[in-house]
Amino acid sequence: MKKQSSLFLASLIAVSGFTAACTGGGNDSKDTKSTGDSGSGGGEEQVLNFASSSDIPTLDSSLATDQVSFDTFNQVMEGLYTLDKDDKAVPGVAEGDPEISKDGKTWTIKLRKDAKWSNGDPVTAKDFVFAWQRSLDPKTAAEYAYIMMDLKNAAAVNEGKMKPSELGVKAVDDNTLEIQLETAVPYFKELLAFGSFLPQNEKFVKEQGSKYGTTKDTTLYNGPFVLSEWNTEKNFQYKKNDQYWDKDKVKLTEVNYQVVKDAQTALNMYTTGDIDTVGLTAENVDKYKSDKNFSTELDASTYFVRMNQGKNKDLANKNLRLALAKSIDKEKLTKTILNNGSIAIDTLMPKEFVKNEAGEDYISGVKSPLNYDKAEAQKYLEKAKKELGKDKFEFEYLTFDADTAKKAGEYVKEQVETSLPGVTLKIKQQPFKQKLELESKGNYELAFGGWGPDYPDPMTFLDMFVTKGAHNQTGWSNAEFDKMIKDAKGPLLQKPEERWTTLQDAETKFLDEAVIIPMYQAGGARLRQGYIKNFVTHKFAGDTTLKETYIEGKK
Repeated sequence: MKKQSSLFLASLIAVSGFTAACTGGGNDSKDTKSTGDSGSGGGEEQVLNFASSSDIPTLDSSLATDQVSFDTFNQVMEGLYTLDKDDKAVPGVAEGDPEISKDGKTWTIKLRKDAKWSNGDPVTAKDFVFAWQRSLDPKTAAEYAYIMMDLKNAAAVNEGKMKPSELGVKAVDDNTLEIQLETAVPYFKELLAFGSFLPQNEKFVKEQGSKYGTTKDTTLYNGPFVLSEWNTEKNFQYKKNDQYWDKDKVKLTEVNYQVVKDAQTALNMYTTGDIDTVGLTAENVDKYKSDKNFSTELDASTYFVRMNQGKNKDLANKNLRLALAKSIDKEKLTKTILNNGSIAIDTLMPKEFVKNEAGEDYISGVKSPLNYDKAEAQKYLEKAKKELGKDKFEFEYLTFDADTAKKAGEYVKEQVETSLPGVTLKIKQQPFKQKLELESKGNYELAFGGWGPDYPDPMTFLDMFVTKGAHNQTGWSNAEFDKMIKDAKGPLLQKPEERWTTLQDAETKFLDEAVIIPMYQAGGARLRQGYIKNFVTHKFAGDTTLKETYIEGKK
């Protein structure tokens, strides 16, 4: 989601009922926005069974960076606002809409008095103050701290120049939160629905210490469900939260997830009725596309290969990066390896995600040289060989250990080695959590990842590549790019048309530098039982909302 997440291969694996946040990672691709049904589910057993290709990396909202964690937050936690089926922010813990000052920099939000934690404690304004201060405290080392930089003094706090108590957020009283912003942010209400802005119970968090968010018992919940079971790399389970203020709208009593990394195993589980939805790999799409429960949809997540200029100095050579970026036939990847509605892209941002007031797609104003062109790739390689004084290059290619990821990794290896004589890829597969850790530490050379948006603005993709950005992880730095991003976060917020073109120019510059290898915009092909009603998915932030999902018509 941003979702940090360094994206996972949700679109490739597609084994659960949803894609996993941010960094790419996770479960299945996103689904239709909602079934559109309403109802209570009658007297039927309200239990859903899913498969997930990844375990939950963490339930600490200050440390989470991935799709699986952020999607889990959507079910077991609740912030000031949540997203409805149309991705509009609606009150969660907040009692209603915020009171906003004329300059747009001061937000005063009333909290509902019946919001409670799963241990019975009330959810108060102090819980938000504590959580946000903790996330920005440099001692926490939160990768996602940058997403909170719109808060007044956030940067200074995160850099250790000011105390966390000086952050622009305070509890006027238990049920009134005042937020000070550095500048007016048009998408801030939707941003408040993102997992990094969740509350935390200070007493409980401090009691758990470093164990907070690592098990079901060291986590406290205030959402529609609680995590009732969590066995590492095996399974996890949600059960209805009886302390939740809006529990009457929650129909599901139980949601079970089994961690299944083999796509065929997951499909077998679906056909035998052990799970209620499953993502389809390429070889199974044609077999099941006439099934009444089959559907596909294009997601807002994009997938790419990071090239770490800091780990391997050869990658600091722009011509070598261009050679790698232009050596992979992405159309063939999407049509044969994926075959699930994904589309090849040459950009960082997805298509059909953000449009301006004139209805123009943001991507229409972005130029990219990173299209597949084998002949051009070889020309850039020859230039790189001369500049670096060597004829052979070997790179470690980091990916994760889910079934379809292996096929995708082998495809990329074959494409690069065939297109670029003298270049060799050595595939390194890791569990998703370990893969994220290696990327975060910069301990990789080439890494397959991706990104899902956290809020409806191009900035959710672009600002992760600023100099020393927590999710940059490539060693790339460009002062002009940094300035464009800074301006788009500041003075240009009041000049939407200029801001729009500045962001497009920033992405064009980024792509011209071949910092990443854009691969595809994720699509998803899946089978989902028709008795699952009101299953809501989102284009940004956590992928799904199960709060009002129910079962009706199951035989």
